[in-house]
Amino acid sequence: MTSGPTTAASPWFVRPRSADRPARLFCFPYSGTGASAFSAWPAAIGDAEVCPVQFPGRENRLGEPHYGSYPDLAEGLVEALVPLLDRPFAFFGHCAGALPAYETVIRLAERGLPVPECLYVSGQAAPHDDPYDRMFTMTEDEIRAELTSVVRSRGIEPRPDMIDVGLAVLLRDLAAAREYRRTEPVPVPCPVVVLHWRDDPDVSPDRLRSWRRYADSVDFRVVDGGHHDFMRAPDELRTLLARWR
Repeated sequence: MTSGPTTAASPWFVRPRSADRPARLFCFPYSGTGASAFSAWPAAIGDAEVCPVQFPGRENRLGEPHYGSYPDLAEGLVEALVPLLDRPFAFFGHCAGALPAYETVIRLAERGLPVPECLYVSGQAAPHDDPYDRMFTMTEDEIRAELTSVVRSRGIEPRPDMIDVGLAVLLRDLAAAREYRRTEPVPVPCPVVVLHWRDDPDVSPDRLRSWRRYADSVDFRVVDGGHHDFMRAPDELRTLLARWR
């Protein structure tokens, strides 16, 4: 096997692909963000290469059309994933990012392609629940203020033009989240691990329990921290994400 990194083969993946790692962990960002949500994550967790997914219509793909809906997003991603399914892999999706991750698993299974050995769902209710995000009830000015606060929490002083661009992306993402819902659970052919962030005031353990109907094996875990602390890849989270191997 060739050693060392190779050039990323697709706009869906921003990190160079490694030929050395025997497994991959594909990471799905939440609404309004892109692959940079995982910029503080290490190159690998356990022996699995960390592969942040870059959705169209943001960051280095800002010039591309927005993905529109989670089913459309999953359809496009499956094509890009096919060359990368040559080794064991898992999916991690945080908040709304867990929903296109789930939809992608469904499409891989429908096509007879390899499926993840584990789907990690972080801080997100199940697909058949009524769509919920506290931003759904916010005004545009309130969303702008929230976005500014999140950017500052990452150690970046936001420029007004940066916030304008981010707000446009976030509003489109929120529209996709608001419209998405499955009327009945469709189980996935892999274990599901559901993560609740202990200090997350918006997503309670009760809202997460409906994932029980989505796989034969569903494990619920509590992680110390708040809703956005996944971006730091804390040790407790890394330990959980290494267990599928």
